[in-house]
Amino acid sequence: MELLRDGDGVTGAIYEAGYGSPSRVYGEGRRNIGMAPSAYRAGGAGETISYACRRCALGPLMMAATDRGVCFVMFGESEASLLDALAAEFPKARLQQSIEADGEQLSRWIDALDAHLSRRGPRPELPLDLRGTAFQLLVWRFLIGIPEGNVVSYADVAAGIGKPKAHRAAASACAANRWAVLAPCHRVLRGDGSLGGYRWDVDRKRAFLALECASLSKARKR
Repeated sequence: MELLRDGDGVTGAIYEAGYGSPSRVYGEGRRNIGMAPSAYRAGGAGETISYACRRCALGPLMMAATDRGVCFVMFGESEASLLDALAAEFPKARLQQSIEADGEQLSRWIDALDAHLSRRGPRPELPLDLRGTAFQLLVWRFLIGIPEGNVVSYADVAAGIGKPKAHRAAASACAANRWAVLAPCHRVLRGDGSLGGYRWDVDRKRAFLALECASLSKARKR
């Protein structure tokens, strides 16, 4: 598969995308993001998390949210396996299937994400409730700032967050990402340009990149 673009590394991609500096990208990533790492370490104790599951363009998808925003977006083989994964991430939280008002909101968010995946619409700008270690939060915020149509390496990610020697830790943080395409770790490749791993199956990673490549090519022809 032809890569989306030959780049000068993530910093060059950021400037090409129209940002004045990398810090502006981080600022974009922080928008609508809450939750201290300590709350995640508590296993979601005292939290109520609503969830909904739908079969989307690339298989079963579960989305879950707190009152601060989306805390979980996962692809899987079945609703049962996805619910097990949600419970494992937040073992002390109260999990409830979304109905009525909350269900309508989550349903709209899933519809918007599915429309994006099937190329009928833009990537939705949803409120995110990111939870993790301080290092993971740095990586995930950086992922959110990678413009569509760009790919970077794990070393680029590490350098971009000011930790140039931590590329393996950056790869681990990508693997721990719980927001699928909303924190687009599928845009991170190995240093040799190969796909590397992907929490939701390498075939899905390849499909995401192919969709973005096709969209970019179409946009350039306009």
